[in-house]
Amino acid sequence: MSLEAAKELAPTGALRAAINMSNFLLVTGKTAIGEPDGVSPDMARELAKRLSVDLELLQYKTPGEISDDAGKDIWDIGNIGAEPKRAEKIDFTAAYCEIQSTYMVPPGSEITSLDQVDQKGVRIAVSARSAYDLWLERNIKNAELVRVDGIDASFDIFMEKKLEALAGLRPRLISDVERVPGAKILEGQFTAVQQAMGCTRGKDIGARFLKEFVEEMKSTGFVGRLIEKHDVVGRLSVAGPA
Repeated sequence: MSLEAAKELAPTGALRAAINMSNFLLVTGKTAIGEPDGVSPDMARELAKRLSVDLELLQYKTPGEISDDAGKDIWDIGNIGAEPKRAEKIDFTAAYCEIQSTYMVPPGSEITSLDQVDQKGVRIAVSARSAYDLWLERNIKNAELVRVDGIDASFDIFMEKKLEALAGLRPRLISDVERVPGAKILEGQFTAVQQAMGCTRGKDIGARFLKEFVEEMKSTGFVGRLIEKHDVVGRLSVAGPA
């Protein structure tokens, strides 16, 4: 099936993999030749190897931009968080790893638990069109979402506007909270971002191959070894079987 899958997933002869450069847990640096390095690029490298094709890593600033280009014959696979809105255009695999999302609150905040965040008068800073922003858009009913472009910008506006909460990936918030004496990270998670791989809908053979590939990478310990290799143990978790 790999030959047929290669025709769908790499019609140009090279696998064009869209990589979200803003996810600092999945892209942890650059190789000696300047290519993205980390768990996500390595998953794309292994897939290209399985398909016996060359690999082209396309660098995107945000996952939203990857989603925007779905179906435009710009990329063949996209490595981003699987979300229902994105799944309208992208046929996702099950997650290969997960990242907790929670809130940071400022010093002196009366908010002490996740269930206290969604109330009138609470403003939540969030990186626009991130996977956790899409979850918040579907689930927040009373609080106000203050969207800006990028994780750094969400921290900046949280501080500048003295907002009541900052939504983010727990590993990033752990570093952010050290910059704000007295701030706290809330226990638990409001969601876990499901990091997956996907292709444009309509590529049935390719999508099936991609889904089987991800399950094999989890079950054989390949994903776990990548997490260790790139020193993100405790910040990324291998997702369970589909």
